[in-house]
Amino acid sequence: MTKENKKGALVSIIAMMFLFAMISFVTNMAAPFGTIWKEHYSWAGMMGNMMNFAAYLFMGIPAGIMITKIGYKKTALVALALGFVGIAVQYVSSLLSVEAISTYIVYLLGAFICGFCVCILNTVVNPMLNLLGGGGNRGNQLIQTGGSLNSLAATLTPMLAGMMIGVITKDTSLVKVQPLLLIALAIFALSFVVIFFTKLQEPEVEAQNVMSGVKGALGFKHLVLGIIAIFFYVGIEIGIPGQLLFYLSEPLEKGGVLGSAAVAGTIAAIYWLLMLVGRFSSSLISGKVSPRAQLTSTTAIAILFLLIAIFMPEDIKMTLKGANVPVKVLFIIMCGICTSVMWGVIFNLATEGLGKYTAAASGLFMTMVVGGGVMPLIQNLVAEKVGDIQSYWIIVAMLAYILFYALVGSKPSKTVEDVVEE
Repeated sequence: MTKENKKGALVSIIAMMFLFAMISFVTNMAAPFGTIWKEHYSWAGMMGNMMNFAAYLFMGIPAGIMITKIGYKKTALVALALGFVGIAVQYVSSLLSVEAISTYIVYLLGAFICGFCVCILNTVVNPMLNLLGGGGNRGNQLIQTGGSLNSLAATLTPMLAGMMIGVITKDTSLVKVQPLLLIALAIFALSFVVIFFTKLQEPEVEAQNVMSGVKGALGFKHLVLGIIAIFFYVGIEIGIPGQLLFYLSEPLEKGGVLGSAAVAGTIAAIYWLLMLVGRFSSSLISGKVSPRAQLTSTTAIAILFLLIAIFMPEDIKMTLKGANVPVKVLFIIMCGICTSVMWGVIFNLATEGLGKYTAAASGLFMTMVVGGGVMPLIQNLVAEKVGDIQSYWIIVAMLAYILFYALVGSKPSKTVEDVVEE
């Protein structure tokens, strides 16, 4: 690689890292904003999050097609423009009366548009980092490094929003977070300008018929099984801390263990911090430790942690963040270290050896991120019947599938030439 090419690759990698952080910045505004809406409509708390993830179902494959038609850079610019529009729509909702249901509909529309943005960015960033790294260990290392920045944004965004919101009452509205929305608008505008004028070194993509690209990608068994794995993974990542919040914040009169949403939120935030630690650690070792080895070990450990949490008596307690909580909570939040690496390594393994089908595969991959909306909802419905802790059997089952994928399902059985011949 020439000196100029190396410089171009470095610029491209840095740009993708920044976009990786923006994905989490946009996605993680939904939860704190939901605490405001829940105060006005009891059913509304998770709908913004659901709209973010629902967008993946509609945009995943089209995003992959866009890459093959106009390239990675132009696709990223489209995503940033959509992000600006989505945040602008949410800002408009902050200017309207919070008592009107139409205001909430405007907000959800903004969240849905933002979902398109983050879906497209994910479709661009993951394969581009993997391909710029040459796939394998190096490609996974770049994805994990970007994931570290993603986790940092995931931790800081709710904290910043929470500081702005303060104490929630019936009078609280999105006016409280207008400064954050204006900051987001500025970041999207600046990002668009920077990416527009930056000369990115793009991996070459081969223009191909839409259906043949998707059909060709689906010809790889390890991709198909990886798509299922990512559907479950996102459900695991969101479901673990999400159900923990319900478990800890349940009112004492209803059998809860803390009865404090504020303390519950602080404890659950440790999970996201551990994800940051795990991704940063993975970025340091991924040059030497294979993605398959990382996925196998972390999945097995996560299953062990959850089994301990499920079977440990609730009356065994400790002090955590100044609160007396069951020790089993510690094992649940420690899963953050394990889940931290799964996104990157599953993507890396699922797209290994796909060549010209990588863009189409990335679109299919992103479509299944909708699992982050579907599986936590199923887990919550199960929890209503059997209890919060017992609902983690759903997580254990999904982790068991991912362990199967790490050990067996992720091994490529075909080459691009095999698929073309078929």
